[in-house]
This record gives sequence, C-alpha cells and structure tokens, in this order.
Amino acid sequence: MGLFSRATAPEPQTPQIKAQYEPQLLGERYNAISSTLTTLNRDLAMSVPTVARCRNLITGVIAATPLELYRKSTGEELGKPLWLEQPSLHQPRSITLAWTIDSLIFYGQSFWRITERYSDDLRPARFEWVANVRVTYDLDILNQYVTQYYIDGVPIDMNDIVTFQAFDEGILTRGSSTIKAAIDLQKAANIAAATPMPTGWIRNSGADLPEKEVQGLLASWNKARNNRSTAYLTSTLEYQIAQFSPKEMMYNEANQYLATEISRLMNVPAIYVSADQNSSYTYTNVLDSRKDFVAYSLQPFVSAIQDRLSMDDITARGNEVRFCLSDTFLKNDPMEELMVIEKLLALGLISVEQAMEMTDLTPNGSSGME
Repeated sequence: MGLFSRATAPEPQTPQIKAQYEPQLLGERYNAISSTLTTLNRDLAMSVPTVARCRNLITGVIAATPLELYRKSTGEELGKPLWLEQPSLHQPRSITLAWTIDSLIFYGQSFWRITERYSDDLRPARFEWVANVRVTYDLDILNQYVTQYYIDGVPIDMNDIVTFQAFDEGILTRGSSTIKAAIDLQKAANIAAATPMPTGWIRNSGADLPEKEVQGLLASWNKARNNRSTAYLTSTLEYQIAQFSPKEMMYNEANQYLATEISRLMNVPAIYVSADQNSSYTYTNVLDSRKDFVAYSLQPFVSAIQDRLSMDDITARGNEVRFCLSDTFLKNDPMEELMVIEKLLALGLISVEQAMEMTDLTPNGSSGME
C-alpha cells in the first residue's frame, strides 16, 4: 500500500496552441510609424469611382464565397467549425471577410483579434476584424520581426491576434501617385462644372478704380453669372478668358486613361470598370471571363486568407480551409456538368451515389439543398 499510496497521478496537460509569433515584416516597412501612416488616406482613395469599383468587385466575389474545411490527405469535406460559418459574433461572415480583404487591398496586411477559444485545444472559436489604423507594433533590433502588437495604443497578447499578409504592400503605398492624380482630376472637373463662365479677368482701359469699387464690381459680376450667362460691360471694361474649356482640357480622355491605370494597379480587367480604351477586350463565354478574373485578380487574396486560416494555430494539422469557388462563382453550366458526370459513370470512375452527390442530390433522389 505504501508504494502505491506514494505515487501521484500526473497532472493533466492543458493543450497550448500558439498563435503566429513575431510575424516577419515584409516589403520595405522599417518601423511601425512608416507602415501605418501611408501617403494616401483610404477614404480619399475610395472617393475615386474606379478604385471603389475594383475594391467592391474583389471583396464582393470572395466574401460571398463559402469557406469549407477539408482533409488534406483525401480531400474529404469535413464539418465546419463555428468560426467558418461566422468568424465574428457582431456581423455575418461575408462582412468580416469583405473588410479583411479591404485591408489587404489598401494596406497589404489585415488583423483579426481572437475573442473566444475552444476549451479542448484552445484554438480560436471567434474573431473580430481590427482596422489597420488602430494597430501599431514594435520590431526587433534588426527591424525584421514584430515583437509586440498594440491596438489603440494598448499592448495585446501576441497569442490573441492573427495577422494576414498580402502579396504586396497595398495600393495606398504602391499606387498613391496614380490615385492622387485621379483625385486631382476630379477636383479640376468639379471646379469646371461649378463655374458658369470660364475663369478670367476684367481689363479696364479707362481710369483706375478704387479697391472697394473693384471688389464690388467682381462680386456683382460673380453674382450675375450665377443667374444669367449674358453680361454687359462698359466701353472701358473688357473680359479676358484665362483658361481652357473642359473639352480643351481633355477631362474625359484623362479620366479614361486613369481608369485604365487604376484597373492595372488593382489587377482588375479594365473592361470591368468600363474603361473605353479596352472596350474591344472580349471573352469567349462568361465562365472563361470568371476563370480569368479568379486567376489574375482574386487568387492572391484567396490564397492569402485560406492559407493563413489553414495554419496550425487555427486549423488542426492535416486539415485545410478553402474557398468553395468551384461550386459557386466558377460553377459549370448544368448541362455540361451532367455530360461530364455521364461520361464518368460510363467509364466506371464514379458510382451512382457519388454522381448524386456531385449534383447536390441525396441517395433517395431529393435535393441536398433542402
């Protein structure tokens, strides 16, 4: 009895799933200040219609696509954990994903804060998206790795923040000059539209007028031009035009050129933003155009998100998270799909039950979507 009474049972070990510690600083950001204070404000960038259109195209398609959990070895679709259906408690999944992609587009990185964890393995169960302007960080002595994150100036446990990194530094950094040019063009066009008459000056060939009379003359001239286009001047006064007309300024041509440049900046086909310079660009069918859009515009953001969510601190080793694009945005025409299934059945490569699953039918013949 003495031997067994002195033996103590080992204490149960609590699973510890570590989050991504010390994310590497990518690109040429040298410190927390230079990375958060970009040369262009996001709200100003979104005031450019082409930027807003490209942003909404990218975020709209990806955010509307379901996320699924698969086993890497077999490709088997597994049940969804809670956070795949709704990452944040405060809004639908599509909204959280849309703003995550928005951050990747504009800033080149995005952040989620972990708000809930599973009790068995301590993996995240809920998140919340955090705006980039709220996040700062400290770097190591070589300015290569993040050692501490801050949200609203308050240190956060490095185990409670998830960092998504884009394929580049974001358009606010690499595309600031192009977007600023579009903003300046809008301002110039707005001024031209708001001015009833071309900018100019009134030339007096007679005696000089006192300053008060000059100011009164200009004020009455401006007020009259807002009411009528016809003006009357005395024999000693002459109006001289000092600017080009909107047509001569080529606002339309410049706007189309910048629309094309911004579509290149954001890797979106120019035809999607109605850039006339590319109106001859055509596709053989809708599915081909969607495949191109996914491959050249969406894939960098799709990969950045699904690869990060498949890392071991969030998803169990051996499983992976993927966007279900093939069954939604890239879904084949039903007739073509049935022809493929028919050939697979004829060759004996699939069973009738598998064919039913491929067409969203359960073995009893009813729709699996009910």
